Amino acid sequence: MKTEVKNAFGKVIMTTEFEASNNLVYNSWMGYLTREGVILAANAGLEVIARHRCPYLLNDNSAVLGPWDHAVDWIAQDWTPRAIAAGLTHFAHVVSPESFAALSAEAMAGSIAGSFQMRIFGRVAEARAWLRQAQKAEAGS
Repeated sequence: MKTEVKNAFGKVIMTTEFEASNNLVYNSWMGYLTREGVILAANAGLEVIARHRCPYLLNDNSAVLGPWDHAVDWIAQDWTPRAIAAGLTHFAHVVSPESFAALSAEAMAGSIAGSFQMRIFGRVAEARAWLRQAQKAEAGS
């Protein structure tokens, strides 16, 4: 079941859902993101991760406009420890072709380094392939 998260103006800024067939949580972000919007939406995605004890997150920012680095500290200090406690081990992050959003993703990756495995991708298909590979590797071990 897909959950929509809306900003204060009623505009959808993120959808989140557990894809049982792929054993991953898929977050699709869009538009301009305020700090409050990031917190609200990231917490909604975290609820899905926790409910399914899903270690794999595909975080798609390809439709994000502008930077969201105003939320990076919160992600690193608040969200990340809770995500790890909920079972997250692999974070595939698809960046927007918009350069400021990509810079925010790089800042986030640097601030959470070592917390869980995180890779940044330019396309959703590449991110899905990396998560599938990680799932196969863990199933084989």
